[in-house]
Amino acid sequence: MTGMDITAPHTSRIVVVTGAGTGIGRTTARVFAAEGARVVAIGRRSEPLEETAAGDERIVPMPADITAEGEPERIVHAVLEAYGRLDVLVNNAGIVRSGALGELSPQMITAQLHTNLVAPILLAQAALPSLEKSRGVIVNVSTSVGQRAFPGSSVYAATKSALELLTRSWAVELAPRGVRVVAVAPGAIDTPIGEHQGLTPERMAAVREWQLAHTPLGRIGRPEEVAWAITELAAPAASFITGVVLPVDGGAVVA
Repeated sequence: MTGMDITAPHTSRIVVVTGAGTGIGRTTARVFAAEGARVVAIGRRSEPLEETAAGDERIVPMPADITAEGEPERIVHAVLEAYGRLDVLVNNAGIVRSGALGELSPQMITAQLHTNLVAPILLAQAALPSLEKSRGVIVNVSTSVGQRAFPGSSVYAATKSALELLTRSWAVELAPRGVRVVAVAPGAIDTPIGEHQGLTPERMAAVREWQLAHTPLGRIGRPEEVAWAITELAAPAASFITGVVLPVDGGAVVA
């Protein structure tokens, strides 16, 4: 793993954050690092990861496609080789491929299933033995639309709903092994996810207008507000919290 300090003290928490090149993942990596953790930032592209890590030696970029065969195991192996432990896994990476029923290609469906659902399962499975040793935490990043109808992006919402069910199921399953499992469900957050799915500026503006109309607090959220929820739920002080899915959505779910 390029740039990883194999002499790092094991007293620091070791955190893996997927989708760390932009948005919520980038901010979460930086907040964990600011709190003293050593963070392995995972993403497909090197350049955004380097920007995430810029100026902070506690963040180490690791380019990887979490959907590729064998990558979850390789990621965990590399982390353990370098640091000898893993304390927190943040399954943040996610993609949206909008389309109504009747317009969905197999590629649109499988890409979202593999990134949003299959990869988090395989990463959690690969990390489990080390998380059990450290009495660690899995944090899954869902979405508030996973708890309500989302016409036009039903597959995306379905993958996130499934991730929430996994969160609750794993929380019960892994509690006897000392591993906590929690999730956050962001609402409308100022991230590049719309641009990443190829929305035009006009379409993105329309999406933001709809989001504002359905967010009681009347504004778009900030990545640092989601990062706060992630890091707080993963903190040792939250040791009696497991199985929760915390909305960070300005009240959208309850409206």
